Amino acid sequence: MGKIVLLVSREEMLHQAHNILQEKKFEIGEMRVIETKDTVIEARKAIAGGATLIIARGLQASMIKQYTDIPVAEIVMTAQEMALLVMKAKQILKKEHPVIAVVGFKNMFCDMSFFDMIYDIELRTYFASAGEELEQTSRKAAQEQADLIIGGDTAVSVATEYGIPSLFLSPTEDSMRNAMAIAERMDYAMGVEKRKEAQFEALLDNSLNGVMRTDSEGKITAMNPIMEELLGEKEAAYRGRSLFRVFRDIDPEMFQNLVENKRDNYSLFLQVRRSSVLAVLAPIVIEGKVDGIILTCSRVQRRPRPDTGRSDKERSERARHKGLVALGQFEDILQKSQQMQACVKRARLFALSERAVLLTGEPGTELSLMAQAIHNQSLRSQGPFASVSCVGQTGEQQENLIFGQSGILPFVDGGTLFIESIESLTPDNQYKLAKLIRSKRYLRKGDFQKRTLDVRIIAASGRDLGRETASGAFLAELYYLLQGLVIRIPPLRERKEDLREKIRQCIRKSCETCARHHVLTEGAYKVLLDYPWNGNLIQVEAFCECLILTADKRSLDEISVKETLRSLYSGPASDLGPGAERMGETWSASGERAMDARERKIRVLLQEYGGKRQEVAREMGISKSTLWRYMKKYEIGGADGGSTEKK
Repeated sequence: MGKIVLLVSREEMLHQAHNILQEKKFEIGEMRVIETKDTVIEARKAIAGGATLIIARGLQASMIKQYTDIPVAEIVMTAQEMALLVMKAKQILKKEHPVIAVVGFKNMFCDMSFFDMIYDIELRTYFASAGEELEQTSRKAAQEQADLIIGGDTAVSVATEYGIPSLFLSPTEDSMRNAMAIAERMDYAMGVEKRKEAQFEALLDNSLNGVMRTDSEGKITAMNPIMEELLGEKEAAYRGRSLFRVFRDIDPEMFQNLVENKRDNYSLFLQVRRSSVLAVLAPIVIEGKVDGIILTCSRVQRRPRPDTGRSDKERSERARHKGLVALGQFEDILQKSQQMQACVKRARLFALSERAVLLTGEPGTELSLMAQAIHNQSLRSQGPFASVSCVGQTGEQQENLIFGQSGILPFVDGGTLFIESIESLTPDNQYKLAKLIRSKRYLRKGDFQKRTLDVRIIAASGRDLGRETASGAFLAELYYLLQGLVIRIPPLRERKEDLREKIRQCIRKSCETCARHHVLTEGAYKVLLDYPWNGNLIQVEAFCECLILTADKRSLDEISVKETLRSLYSGPASDLGPGAERMGETWSASGERAMDARERKIRVLLQEYGGKRQEVAREMGISKSTLWRYMKKYEIGGADGGSTEKK
């Protein structure tokens, strides 16, 4: 229990308090009479002496609340006490329906709404908001011809000056007893809150998890030592900062849903200073309203690795010395589209596993970048990362590259090996890789004893490995080892938002590189968004640079774009891969736009009638101006009104 101090303005109130304390129901640490002018000084003395709560009345209570931070229990006149004063006033006045003025601070009085009706009086209340207003308020009551004034010392003094009868606000023991009871309830509640706060602080300080608190807008307000250790800085460096700037993987929309829904928790994996943590966000609900969010971060425990004679630090230093470092992060991947956001979310989850991962996707997609990002968010982020491709190599060359005496495997111990186009491995090397994934052991070429190796495999393929396995071209055991964690990276044509952003980035970069300034029209963007882009990111980058280098005007429209597409991709269909039926315009596999029936008919008739547009329009049953618009749309010669037309 804290120390309760009673400060009053009159000796009689002190006597009332002594009488009440004889009942031994309340515990008051200190009591004394003070002058109003010394209120703040006396209150601060009490606080310095260990006071945790003060009981006071009227102006003194208001001053203590205004100039100190200590809680105040106010002495409020009860309805019974005010009724006694009103009855005494009527006896003094001996007048029907007298006008009685009550002067003071609103916090001193009970509700007197029905006194007029009950006691057949006109009750006027004059409440001051500050001490310096009290005399002026009292004078106003006197000037408005009150028959009697009830108030404190100032009000009684002014009433005497004006020759008006007055009554001093003398409380009975009831109001003092109520104030003491309120003070004890406040003290108990404060004690409970302090105990809870102490328990919470002890829990935070001794928690094995990092804990952070934010307000309802996501501003950081507190964190425990473990969270400081995770972030690498003290709480003061983060207090007041936005949660979303510290943890960029936390979605502000998700945070807002927590604040609005009040009960749902949210969990996700975060990368904190190259360490993977499981984060849980939970709302703090007080009286039905979310007051803030608690973020708890638990380190993802590393699986014990086979003892290969090297520490994590030695592995990391060796990897950096050899240049076996992954630079890509998930933030580097275009993910404005929902398809790619789902893909990245899946990859983040798979990053926390130790199993092999299979990435599937077309040439030019983010296969390599995704593999690097998975490694950098995994438990192996401090270890080496290497990428190999066995396309076009013989079985012996593949074996030397991966499993040989000078092969890559020993250099990625404790890290990740990314194998591109895994379907190109020969059956014998597929078998060796499957055994490595299963047992973490392999037989190096030329050795007779198997070696232990702690490496995670990430493989990539652009083919249907299920079909390859069914035909016998791919080892079934390796196929099923890779099928556990599969991530399909969608092509750009399925990700219109990402495609548009990639085009925008490439145009800007090409303009900066070539010291030019060009912009694409919406028509140009539509053509590019409808194009198949079988080469995905690589093809977009090459196209945009060529477009900027060959541009002869600042604004590039659909005609400029189509001309560049034709000039670049008019080779054999086999060069670009299968299929290019897209929404909007239709493109052939070679990259050329396929003609529809109307365009084909116009071209045939123009040739048949020697370019006479009037004859062609008559044959097609359309006007000459309509024919001209079609010719312009299909970019048929003469649509600009030049000399190719014959009247």
